[in-house]
Amino acid sequence: MMTAMPSFPLLSVAPMLDWTDRHYRFLARQISRRVLLYTEMIHAGALVYGDAARFLEKHPCEHPVALQLGGSEPDLLARAAAKAAAAGFAQINLNCGCPSPRVQKGAFGACLMNDAPLVADCLNAIAEAAPDCETTVKHRIGLDRQTEYQPLEDFVGTLARLTPVQTFIVHARNAWLDGLSPKENRDIPPLRYDYVYRLKREFPDLNIIINGGITDNAQIAEHLHHVDGAMVGREAYHNPMIMADWDARFYGDDTSAPQYDTIVQQLYAYTCNELHSNRYTTLRHIVRHSLGLMHGLHNARIWRRMLSDAELLKTNRPELILQAWEAVQR
Repeated sequence: MMTAMPSFPLLSVAPMLDWTDRHYRFLARQISRRVLLYTEMIHAGALVYGDAARFLEKHPCEHPVALQLGGSEPDLLARAAAKAAAAGFAQINLNCGCPSPRVQKGAFGACLMNDAPLVADCLNAIAEAAPDCETTVKHRIGLDRQTEYQPLEDFVGTLARLTPVQTFIVHARNAWLDGLSPKENRDIPPLRYDYVYRLKREFPDLNIIINGGITDNAQIAEHLHHVDGAMVGREAYHNPMIMADWDARFYGDDTSAPQYDTIVQQLYAYTCNELHSNRYTTLRHIVRHSLGLMHGLHNARIWRRMLSDAELLKTNRPELILQAWEAVQR
């Protein structure tokens, strides 16, 4: 049921609701050829009963891209996984880390960590339905105010024993199922990188990917002394050029780092095509993901201001991208 593993160290951009849509993924792929990109979390029912074509749409350049599924019904997850596999996704990931009340009400996400046998059934269903895709799981180090390491080891050990899953993406924070908003759950529970490192020591044959609080490449390099890969979330969105030297630094790719001008020209061409071919796409849908592209550059604020100006965006003219870039260079 398993396909060949991706080359390691594996670097990835975390699935983030409202952020890692196909327009962001196109931009990210212009910056790194190697990083594994993820969709937003998609509920299995939305793929099976909803507009699957919309959820599965992606640009050919995005590959490799993983689809993250939410759900807790093995049969429904299997049907969704089959659709994802047919659409050409490289990996299907099961979300066992989201603590939001809406997700809890649907009995999936982080609350699944309380039921490892059910998670195993879900992962086996996905793997059987999509044998040409890698099946992975993303989870937290624990729930609520639990501080012991052993429940984490038991959870991973159960899944490693009962399923073909080899890659575990571990957000190094607990998920508090009550008392915190989703945003607070990304910041308030303390980071315990040592728990993730220990998992790798306890399960050396598994691929352990660390996630949570990573903001620079020095941190990634340090984590890679202990685990197999790193998943970066908000920093890769707000400062996408953090990925610019990943291919060379972490994969040994001798291709030169992408230049700002090249990225802008590719973004402009992509936007022209999208606005021409998809009547539901607007300029704002695309450029909102690039507001952090010039992070750290002189005049970066001009780029952000022009590409978030409501009146300018109403024109729906892709030339605004080039005009903003020209303003940055003055």
